[in-house]
Amino acid sequence: MASAKCEPTPTLPVRDMARVLLVDHDPAARLILRTVLRAGGYGVDTAATAIEAIDLLDSEEYALVLSDLHMESPEAGLQVISHARMMDYRPATALITSWREQMEAQRGLGTMLVEPENVPELLEQVADMIGERASRQLVREMRFRN
Repeated sequence: MASAKCEPTPTLPVRDMARVLLVDHDPAARLILRTVLRAGGYGVDTAATAIEAIDLLDSEEYALVLSDLHMESPEAGLQVISHARMMDYRPATALITSWREQMEAQRGLGTMLVEPENVPELLEQVADMIGERASRQLVREMRFRN
């Protein structure tokens, strides 16, 4: 009796996870958002302060930086976003806040603000920001080649 040869099941290529830096002084908010983002398929590093976030930005590369607006100081979130925008790898950036009046006041900065209360919308916004960043990078690379 001939035995059947068992062929190994081909494995799918592992998709590179987009890396997100999540910055928030509130441990509960960090845990919840990190869990949601990881469930959405993103690699997530976290920081509790602007200083921690800046150190991570200088040592790692991120597709997206999400920062709480108010942390150890009222300007801390904006400092993180400003530093991220100076990086050569140009991550997408956004401030996270649940305060509608703060959102309206900060819209003039050109920084997209997301609300963590609406999980599907948050994940959609994260995917959109990372996609837009990837498109900008592709355009820059094409210009560089020509």
